[in-house]
Formats: sequence, C-alpha cells, structure tokens
Amino acid sequence: MSESKLKANERRDHILTLLKEQDEPLTGSSIAKEMNVTRQVIVGDVSLLKASGEPIVATSQGYVYLTKMNPAPAYKRTIVCCHSADQTEEELTIMVDHGVKIEDVVVEHPVYGDLTARLNISNRRDVQRFIEQVGSTNAAFLLELTGGIHTHTISADHIEALDEAEQELAEKGILLGK
Repeated sequence: MSESKLKANERRDHILTLLKEQDEPLTGSSIAKEMNVTRQVIVGDVSLLKASGEPIVATSQGYVYLTKMNPAPAYKRTIVCCHSADQTEEELTIMVDHGVKIEDVVVEHPVYGDLTARLNISNRRDVQRFIEQVGSTNAAFLLELTGGIHTHTISADHIEALDEAEQELAEKGILLGK
C-alpha cells in the first residue's frame, strides 16, 4: 500500500476515533484543523466512511457518530409549518423549550423533489448556533424556497412534549392547517 493511502486510512481511522469519543457534534473545520488538512479533505473522508457503512450523520452543528448510547426517542412525528424566515428562531425555540428535538427540515422543491437537511437541534444553545451560522454565512433558510412551507420531523421522550409544542406553534400561527 502506498504511503499516501496509508496516511488517508490512518486519517479516517482517527476521524472515527474522534467522533466516537465525542458527545457533541464535531465540525469538519475543527477536525481539519486538528489534522492539518483542509475541510474539504475531511468532507471526502467522512463521505467515504459513510459509504463504508459507518453511522455518521452530518448535522447543522457538525458530524455525529450514532451509537446505541444515543437511543431513539420514544415518540416521533412530522409537522407541517408555514412562516417567514424571521420567525425561524421563534419556531425552533418553542419546540426545544417543550423538550422536543428537531430532527430535520424538509421542503418540496419543484425540480429536485424533497430536500432534507438534518438539524439535530435539541436546546436553546443549538438554536442559537444554528441561527448564527445561517447569519454568518448569509445562507438562506430552506423555507425560503417554498414560500415558508416546510416540514419537521420532531421527537421527544414524552408524547405530551410533542402535543404541547404543536399546540403553542398553532397558537402562534406557525403550524399549517391548525
């Protein structure tokens, strides 16, 4: 095996070790800095690891290695929302304040079909980081592609948390059709 392939394999092994040891998501940039490579090299390595069957998920906060230590929540559902980009922080905060985890956001694009982005937002700190990241990169929220209409997969340990979050979202006019 060539030295460069060996180095690439060692780097991927190290990435796996880092992800398995962390309780919090790790950004591609932080891994790249530690390994003295570009973020794009890490993106490629993670893609190869995922293709080989490693349970790595890319979230808005960074990469997460899924383990049995991260059990699936007991209750999960999909909700349909419609609001302006300015109401995104309020929407997410309402859900996390009720103990709800926002797994993803999905929009139906007229050309590409369903576009899904994993969010993995479960507390106010995650909401703040997400909003700051969107602002600092001048990125658009996916809901801007669909006039505000989007769905979220949400989960919680108690069904009451989902019900209460939905009720407050409906009261604020954020939940579509309620």
